[in-house]
Amino acid sequence: MDNLRNQNQTDTGTTSGTFSGNWNTDRSWWQQNFNSRPYATADRRFEDYEPGYRFGYEAANRYRGRNFNDVELNLRSDWDRYEGRGHSTWDHMKDAVRDAWDKVTGKF
Repeated sequence: MDNLRNQNQTDTGTTSGTFSGNWNTDRSWWQQNFNSRPYATADRRFEDYEPGYRFGYEAANRYRGRNFNDVELNLRSDWDRYEGRGHSTWDHMKDAVRDAWDKVTGKF
């Protein structure tokens, strides 16, 4: 995708902002909205999901033009080597990674 700047639509269909494709620019949106995401649980903080969001941004740029489902096995393998993952497993972070991927690529 040549232009990573996409309008984001919330679940209600209203525009909530613009995603730049740059994690440092978009981080505050995720921090303010992570708890409204369908996979978020009340016992987890933003910092628990942040590695998945950041990885999703990096992966969407690395695999630009590819479909998430087509590269999921690669992403799982990449996640296992991702230094920022902490103790999180792919199974616990996959939904957050996919969410960030979809926002960056406009597939929401």
